[in-house]
Amino acid sequence: MSTHITRRSLIRGITAATAVASLATGLAACGGNSDAATTTDSTKSGTVVVGRVSNGAATQTTIKVSEVKSISAELPAALKKSGTLEIGIGALPAGFPPLAYVGDDQKTLTGSEPDLGRLVAAVFGLKAEVKNSTWENLFVGIDSGKVDVAFSNVTDTEERKKKYEFASYRQDNLAFIVPKKSTWNFDGNYENLAGKTVAVGSGTNQEKILLEWKDKLAKEGKKLTVKYFQDSTSTFLALNSGKIDASFGPNPGFAYHNRQVANTPNATRTAGTYSGAGASLQGLIAATAKKDSGLAKPLADAINYLIKNGQYAEWLKAYNLSNEAVAKSEVNPPGLPLDNS
Repeated sequence: MSTHITRRSLIRGITAATAVASLATGLAACGGNSDAATTTDSTKSGTVVVGRVSNGAATQTTIKVSEVKSISAELPAALKKSGTLEIGIGALPAGFPPLAYVGDDQKTLTGSEPDLGRLVAAVFGLKAEVKNSTWENLFVGIDSGKVDVAFSNVTDTEERKKKYEFASYRQDNLAFIVPKKSTWNFDGNYENLAGKTVAVGSGTNQEKILLEWKDKLAKEGKKLTVKYFQDSTSTFLALNSGKIDASFGPNPGFAYHNRQVANTPNATRTAGTYSGAGASLQGLIAATAKKDSGLAKPLADAINYLIKNGQYAEWLKAYNLSNEAVAKSEVNPPGLPLDNS
């Protein structure tokens, strides 16, 4: 299956505190800088336990993976000598299950993103040190060298390629989430957003797409109101109270939320999906390193090793993300255009 498709339609297929109080306590991470919630893994050599302390968001799975010397030989000498892969995650303040959040032991950063980072570190023969930060500080960490690579649901975009290099590993599908009782649907048409109030994350590719739709509607004499909230919990509270009509964000998190609140008064549903790279290109999530760091190729080679040998499929299955698989990892594939028209 090709990782890039022309889309005619991509319509397919944290949580409010009252609905999942037990999970919410596991989402509050400490601190607010790029060194917050640092965790050095001490997993048994040759194995990575994915979905550990996941509080039900994943099926705990022990995956065997050891150093592949032909791949670790590609690493920059300084990184190889350090013995540690510093992995950046932008999940503060509240996390976004099942992708990245603090587990039910109240300290371990878990989720599909840090777990893939741990698998890649194992292929490199390096210890995985995971550093949690805010989304903004995630990129500060890459720029400053405090982290080597981000595994944090980062979309490959042409704008970001000015500063970063990428190794893709998962499809990037966005979604609109609404209260289950809502009759509104996106239907792949931005004009259906006229008159609506929609929440979106600041500094994200979905914000870029939504603001471009807002500008198009304005030129047509129509209004789209965009709102911002500090974290997912605040967003869902606003959705439940009717302060917003919908939220636009990563499909995996919304699909997870729908399952969590399905049998509660605050039940939600997905009202349409859209590619994270715009109308004509399948969006891709990618491991993100500083441009010219020399990491993109070994990262892609490590991911492709995991794909070829089955560990990648095990990882996706554990997090119920198999429908977002890619056939191969690519170095700097085409991403969200500078002008998403």
